[in-house]
Amino acid sequence: MVSVSLCMIVKNEEDVLERCLESLAGAVDEIIIVDTGSVDHTREIAARFTDQIFDFPWQDDFSAARNESFSHASMDYCMWLDADDVLLEEDRNAFLVLKETLDPTVSVVMAPYHTGFDESGQVTFSYYRERLIKNRAGMRWAGAVHEAVTPVGSIQYAEFAVTHQKTRPSDPDRNLRIYQAQLAAGTTLEPRQQFYYGRELYYHRRWEEALEVFERFLSEGRGWVENNIDACCHCAYCHKELGHDREALAALLRSFAYDCPRAEVCCEIGLWFFQREQYRQAAYWYALALTCARDDRRGGFVSPDCYGYLPCIQLCVCYDRLGDPSKAKEFNELAALFKPDSPAVLHNREIFQTGPS
Repeated sequence: MVSVSLCMIVKNEEDVLERCLESLAGAVDEIIIVDTGSVDHTREIAARFTDQIFDFPWQDDFSAARNESFSHASMDYCMWLDADDVLLEEDRNAFLVLKETLDPTVSVVMAPYHTGFDESGQVTFSYYRERLIKNRAGMRWAGAVHEAVTPVGSIQYAEFAVTHQKTRPSDPDRNLRIYQAQLAAGTTLEPRQQFYYGRELYYHRRWEEALEVFERFLSEGRGWVENNIDACCHCAYCHKELGHDREALAALLRSFAYDCPRAEVCCEIGLWFFQREQYRQAAYWYALALTCARDDRRGGFVSPDCYGYLPCIQLCVCYDRLGDPSKAKEFNELAALFKPDSPAVLHNREIFQTGPS
């Protein structure tokens, strides 16, 4: 069985840290806590689980802090979590199985990261992250913000997932501040950081600046395919906010130059036509979404609803508007296979049974 060091960086996490550490207690062989300046009870909570607590002055650089936490690890693999992450019981069990069975020649273990949920707790947004990294194998975190480790050697995909359970908003301006400080200092952002800088500008509703960054990112042709596709979508979102309707559609279609259609993009195109009451065209794109193969291991952001529930419920509405109640009912029941208790599904059933009021 391999051994695992849990390596965390924390600052003022008294509201979530105990929950996180309890979910891993007894499942990992060592807990390393690097504190970057807490003034609450974070250190006291951490001390209930480990005596390996280290100070590291915050430098506006997440990679520097994560590399510091890894530097104290003594086990076979380093595992990282944020303080508002947890392993649910079934994932903890799967993690323990992985520890028992992992081939020690594996360099990196990729695992799903669940970060978005609907009202019933079902996952609506997920992506794979490098979760276990072989210790002392030369791999280091890079990127001051949205940091990552570039995997080398043998990679294994795990069954256990990490669940992100945010309880409060973080500083919404922190990441943008870090990027802007880097640019002011003359730093040239590498492609991944350029992509995420564009996203930060988008989150701050700076549509024109975000669009410029995404267009430059795409034109340079050095981005990872999944980031390229996502950048096309964000170009579309920016164009939509700026009132550039045709350009928004063109940006979505541009994503097909990078790979086969993703269901997420097809649903966006379907929505573009749906909002213009072009229901036959919308139905075409929602139906195409249902044919797209979901492959989380590609590493991109995944919205599971786009591979089933969302196109089905939208096809129900499209066919109802097109005067085809039989098909509308059929797709409503298909949507129910994905979300049986969906308020939209139940409402549609009532309408089909009683007729519109």
